[in-house]
Amino acid sequence: MTPPESTQVAVELERLRGAVDTGFATINGRLDVALQRTDQTEKDIAELTQRLAALERGRWPLPSLAALVSVVALGLAIYEAMAR
Repeated sequence: MTPPESTQVAVELERLRGAVDTGFATINGRLDVALQRTDQTEKDIAELTQRLAALERGRWPLPSLAALVSVVALGLAIYEAMAR
């Protein structure tokens, strides 16, 4: 027969093991959620990067167009001045 102290120690160790297992399961669950959120955030960042690149590509003609319009307006002003 085992002494009562060793039985109590075994019971307490089993309870401690259960608490540790429960804690690890909780931490695993939280890590899974954090990983899922990180993956979603990375996907959102990649999508935003693509959208920004598309906006930057579509924006380049605007300054060129403004310069062209100003040159045409200057040419028309000079033409009108010379026509008088």
